[in-house]
Amino acid sequence: MAVKQLLKLKFFNETFSFDKFFDSLVEGISPPIKIEEYDTAVGGSDTAIESILQFPEAPKFRPLFEGARKEVGDLCLKIDVVLDKLRMDFVAYENKHKESFEELQEGVEDLTENFDRLDSRVASVSETAAEIGDQLKNADFQKKTANETINLVRFMMYFNETSGYVGEEPSLFFDDDRVAEAAAVAQKLRAIAEDSISGVHGVPAHTALNGNGGLEVAAKNLQAYCNELENRLLGKFDAASQKGDLWTMRNCAIILNQFNKGGSVMQRYIASRPMFMDLEVMSKDAHAILGTEEGIAQVDDLMNSLASVYKEIADSVQTEAKTVAVVFPSPDAVMSILVQRVMEQRVNLLIEKIVSKPSLSSPPPMEQGGLLLYLNILSGAYGKTKELANEFQAIGCGELNMEACVESLFKSYLEDYAEFELTSLNQLHKAKVQTLLLSWKLKYQKTLELKSCPLADISQSRRNSILHPFSPVSPQRRNSAMHSYAPISVSVVEEFVEWNEEAVTRCKLLTLKEPPGILATNMKAIFTCLLDQVSQYVTEGLERAIEALKEAAALRERFMFNSNTNRKVVSAMAVAAEAASSAGESSFRAFMAAIQSATTNMTMLQRFFNASVSQSLLAQEGAHAACCDAIASAIADAENAALRGLQGSLDTVLAEVERLLAAEQKATDYKLLDESLTPEPTTACSSVITFVTRMAEVTNGALDGLNREAFLIQLGYGLYKSLIQNWKRFAFNPSGGLRLKRDVSEYAAFARRFMTPAVDEKFVLFGMMVNVFIVAPESLPTLMEGMLRDVREEALGLIELRDDYKKAKVANILSSMNT
Repeated sequence: MAVKQLLKLKFFNETFSFDKFFDSLVEGISPPIKIEEYDTAVGGSDTAIESILQFPEAPKFRPLFEGARKEVGDLCLKIDVVLDKLRMDFVAYENKHKESFEELQEGVEDLTENFDRLDSRVASVSETAAEIGDQLKNADFQKKTANETINLVRFMMYFNETSGYVGEEPSLFFDDDRVAEAAAVAQKLRAIAEDSISGVHGVPAHTALNGNGGLEVAAKNLQAYCNELENRLLGKFDAASQKGDLWTMRNCAIILNQFNKGGSVMQRYIASRPMFMDLEVMSKDAHAILGTEEGIAQVDDLMNSLASVYKEIADSVQTEAKTVAVVFPSPDAVMSILVQRVMEQRVNLLIEKIVSKPSLSSPPPMEQGGLLLYLNILSGAYGKTKELANEFQAIGCGELNMEACVESLFKSYLEDYAEFELTSLNQLHKAKVQTLLLSWKLKYQKTLELKSCPLADISQSRRNSILHPFSPVSPQRRNSAMHSYAPISVSVVEEFVEWNEEAVTRCKLLTLKEPPGILATNMKAIFTCLLDQVSQYVTEGLERAIEALKEAAALRERFMFNSNTNRKVVSAMAVAAEAASSAGESSFRAFMAAIQSATTNMTMLQRFFNASVSQSLLAQEGAHAACCDAIASAIADAENAALRGLQGSLDTVLAEVERLLAAEQKATDYKLLDESLTPEPTTACSSVITFVTRMAEVTNGALDGLNREAFLIQLGYGLYKSLIQNWKRFAFNPSGGLRLKRDVSEYAAFARRFMTPAVDEKFVLFGMMVNVFIVAPESLPTLMEGMLRDVREEALGLIELRDDYKKAKVANILSSMNT
């Protein structure tokens, strides 16, 4: 059968699909296979699948496939022929293109060479043109210079003639529309003439323009012309200024800028300002300041008035600055002169009226404000003036150094500022001390007036000594009596620190920048003044409190009695002894309050130093270390005084304990007859514990840390020793031993509350030793060998206080224990 012509060359130009080719080849011969039957057969038996896959038309495909194979082979041969032809065409085209490219490259090289020659030629022509242009420019400049020179020579000849000028007068100097040009030419001619004159007198002179031999006449005439022109322009400027014609003022200022760089017009403008010429303005400034009453309470009002005047001045300068910016070609130079004039005239006048420098040798009294008033006014005026200077700086004042300007105004005040500050601090301190002394004297006198005496059975002299234990036998005794009315006050030191803090603030403001380190020097001096004042106040306060302790001790010794004192005498001295006891407790409380205040004050001093002074001292080598050493020395002085006072306080407390024990501890306290009663603390025990509890509470409030612990330990040991000495005066029966044990437990409870375990342990141990009074005599050896083995010697001393020591032959019992 004939094979269909299915394969064509165009099939391979695009995508070739074999499936499509095969379908078109067997179309009409291969029976169709239904997909449903195939799916069913696949799910069934092998026989069903085989029946589906049987292909009886297969022999029909053989000639068809052979024909297709042959056609494909023929097609391949045709394609090879086409490819060979294409290859040959490509080679021919490539050779032709190569020849064309080589020809084109040769043409480009020729063209490049031509362009290079053209560029070189253009450069040469351009260089020649530039040289010609420079020559033309130089020629034009020379021509212009020559014309100007000719004109200058002509003008110079005009001004150099002593008699009438032969020739046409130059119109330039008579044309009002060419004033600026005339001014420039005249200035140039005058410079030439002056140079020529100086050459005649010292260096080779310029060639004379006429037979007169020089240009002296020209220089003189030119000077006269320039002066006349300048005056004419200044007059025109003044007239325009009065009318407010800023455009004319600016034109005149620009021209006048050629005369002395405009100095004359600047000075004329500034001098004509109302703030410098108007008497009403000047008197208004003075009235604003002098209208304020003088006095400490009026310093703020004075500064407010000054600030108000300064604001008016700043507003006036601000207004002038706007005009200056429009009129003058160099506004910064004008503003520099204007602001300097304001500072030197108006501001300086105000400062002289406000700040009146007093005399250090005879300073004004505190009733008139003292030196503090002067310093407050000075610092306030200086601060307000610096604020004004900052406003001027913001407005614009050219290259004027405003800081140096302000310092120059206050220089006479600032040079010796530190001396005034230190003298003021000492003046304030002296006045405060005098006020305190007066207050103490008034309190003391009032106390003396209120005292009275009900003791009629005592002689008048004895009554006076009892009722007035601080009787002024001598001035020294009178002063010491006032000690209790002169306590250390925290508020007083706060006032000292407040003065110093204000002084430090003023020092930072008023100290000059030169020489270097002067601020640290002044700060050190000011703080040292405070340190001396606080140290003196604290140390003297502690000494006064110590003197009060000594006075109380002396009073106590006058009325001291013991167990051997006659009962009538004891009865007569009871009231006086109570007064002495009250004085002792008051002196103790006063000293503890002094300790607390002294600690607070020294802490306040250190805090102020660290916060306000320390940093400023670092600029000077050694200043910071010197102040720290001075602080340490002041604290050491206060601590030494405190230690002496604490010992006196301890003695006072223990002396009162001994008085209470001597007055209230009775022999019958420890010889109870009714053994069935539950033992209660003795009256002496309750009184002592009540007293020492009050003192311990005062101590806790005044001392802290290791200081409190050390004092209470010493108090505990002293209390223990006093109690032992007291108990050794009595004899004890078993019931008395139980009562003593109760007393000891009360003392131990007190020790546990306020003191350290070491003190508590001593009372606990003594409570164990008290058992030697309670047990039967025959049980003593067992007790001694048992719990009291470690305190045997001390326990043996207590055994001797048993009331049956001799009767029960306790000594023999104890001696048998040794054998």
